[in-house]
Amino acid sequence: MKKLIPVFSLIVLMMLVFLAGARGDDTVIELRFENRRFTPQTITVPANQAIRVTNASKEPIEFESFKLNREKVVGPGETITVRIPALRPGSYDFYDDFHQDVPAGSIVAK
Repeated sequence: MKKLIPVFSLIVLMMLVFLAGARGDDTVIELRFENRRFTPQTITVPANQAIRVTNASKEPIEFESFKLNREKVVGPGETITVRIPALRPGSYDFYDDFHQDVPAGSIVAK
């Protein structure tokens, strides 16, 4: 039995190392809506990236992108997380569908 303890410990350690590596990059890119514009207006992302959208205005917005097939309402003062799927290299526009006069932004996948 005492011989199994080091083997079991090694197996547990290897599993923890594998699971930590499988998580990948937990970086979240911040996108803020304030004063009727998105900041930053252009963001560059790797594949499978999360974007945190914060609405610092006093009215609801709708983060929308046809190319990304994403549409999320963000209430005043709220923050949401939008998961961006694995993307082919290129530019993907997004905008506030509730305020068509607000300049559109873009997500550039590399």
